[in-house]
Amino acid sequence: MQHELFPWLILFLPLLAAAAITLFTLRSRALSAFLSIGAIVTGFILSVIFINANGWHFSAEISRTWLSIGSLQIDWGLKLDALSMMMLLVVTGVGGAIHVYSVGYMHEDSGFARFFACLSLFTFSMLGIVLANNFIELFICWELVGVSSYLLIGFWFERPSAGDAAKKAFIVNRLGDFGFLLGILTVWGLLGTLNFSDLHGQLTANPAALGLSATVAGLLVFCGAVGKSAQFPLHVWLPDAMEGPTPVSALIHAATMVAAGVYMLCRIFFLLNPEALHVIAYIGGFTSLLAALIAVQQDDIKRIIAYSTLSQLGYMVMAVGLSGPTAAMFHLTTHAFFKALLFLSAGSVIIALHHEQNIWKMGKLRYKMPITFWTFLVGALALSGVWPFAGFYSKDSILAQALAQHDYILFADGALVAGLTTFYIFRLFFVVFLGKEKSDGASHAHESPAVMTLPLVVLAVFSLIGGFIGIEGVYSGMFVGESGISTGFAAAIFEPFIHSPLAASLGLCLVAIGFFAALSLYAKADKDPLPEKLGGLATAMKNKFYFDEFYEAVFVRAHDFIAAVMNWIDRWLVEGFCIGLIRGGTDLTGRALRLVQTGNLQTYAFFFVLGVAVVLWLVLK
Repeated sequence: MQHELFPWLILFLPLLAAAAITLFTLRSRALSAFLSIGAIVTGFILSVIFINANGWHFSAEISRTWLSIGSLQIDWGLKLDALSMMMLLVVTGVGGAIHVYSVGYMHEDSGFARFFACLSLFTFSMLGIVLANNFIELFICWELVGVSSYLLIGFWFERPSAGDAAKKAFIVNRLGDFGFLLGILTVWGLLGTLNFSDLHGQLTANPAALGLSATVAGLLVFCGAVGKSAQFPLHVWLPDAMEGPTPVSALIHAATMVAAGVYMLCRIFFLLNPEALHVIAYIGGFTSLLAALIAVQQDDIKRIIAYSTLSQLGYMVMAVGLSGPTAAMFHLTTHAFFKALLFLSAGSVIIALHHEQNIWKMGKLRYKMPITFWTFLVGALALSGVWPFAGFYSKDSILAQALAQHDYILFADGALVAGLTTFYIFRLFFVVFLGKEKSDGASHAHESPAVMTLPLVVLAVFSLIGGFIGIEGVYSGMFVGESGISTGFAAAIFEPFIHSPLAASLGLCLVAIGFFAALSLYAKADKDPLPEKLGGLATAMKNKFYFDEFYEAVFVRAHDFIAAVMNWIDRWLVEGFCIGLIRGGTDLTGRALRLVQTGNLQTYAFFFVLGVAVVLWLVLK
């Protein structure tokens, strides 16, 4: 293995940058940004060099003993294969673009240096998940990602809404992580190791090694992905995470935090039996459809894209459940390009309109912000799955996987979501960039500076070509039950129409239907015409199908009631009666015994004689 030191540098450079900024350079905005950007860009360059030197089919592990207690040994190790190396490029590449963009977006913010310190900590945590070779290391970095996201979502902590969103994200993820931890302990208890390679080897040699607990263990581990990748029923935290700065939204919703759950499922795919995969597939399919419906009636530009992320994550989880981890990782990678592009383009619009986020207070930005207009259009086409943009190829691979598994319900679900996705993203596009100016802010908008538009152009290029440059070929063949894919560059452009013409054709037909529906309703609209047409359904979609209200009424109130009951028991029964009885009895006994201590010699002699008499009576009796 060449350049063995490089993976360690890629992992720890962002942590060193975060520590240096926090301890030494908080008062220097330029130096803080330089350290943070330098760490992640260096990581990207080292990743390219390492992959070029060793090749995509290289596979190795580097481990150092971290903790050894008796027979228990826990390593801090790096797993290097096609899966982790492609994710290295995604995290450092897309993350690097977001870091550069942040210089322009956050340049007037008083917490500029603190922001970059948090970004670097987040990057280290995500790289730790990507490179981990065992469950313990992965879980530690998993929780560090949670801490980092808490700091970034609540970055503007002076806003109550930001603080509430950060707490909501943190607490909801803890629910999923509790199940995840139980799953890890179950696997350890049954197989005696937490190293991924050792687990894979044991289950390859004996597929029944987990016995009757295989489904339970798989679903408990899946709980971690339900929280981190915001799947139903723990999906409610993700839209509220929009309270953080827009680069945070791009970082969390594109290549990093929410992708961690999907990546983890693909990393431990060998642990998941058919029963667990069936549940995973349908949770992903339901989440995808639910989020797409909610996105149709949102008016906040960032929330629309956030629900789009929820929907696309559902696609990826569904692909894993359909025994298609290659399709899931392919879509994860292309999604990182075009979703980061959409969020950063939205951030460009928000800055131009002085932090206005309501799409009905925008309009006619096409000529005022031409670079943002064209890059957002590329992102919208890629998200919709229009050929030959990146999203078409990865979405088609998921639909084709559903057909290959003969699961026509999930195929229909995925196809319907493709149409809804096109409808809501072009609803946003037409209202924001076309039509009439709907506010003074829209009238005076202007293009963002080059430090913000250059990352948009780079991401737009990959959103266009990402589908046919060989990403799927890198992932294919490394998962159980999948064969490798080897297609030439020219053939790859038309490969979906050859491999699964029904999936490709139907997907494009529904995309066309969604586009023309959005065009007819929103091209010149001053207000949303859909509520009048859909009535109560539109209201339900706008209010996110009342999941937050339901959780508030059922779980939060039940929690508060149980807490109040336990407080009463603790205060009046445990402390008031039980402890009070002992405390009061001791006090009364002490007071009674104190009366005996008179200091009178005759009294002491009387008690002595009385005591002797009692002893004699007991003995003689």
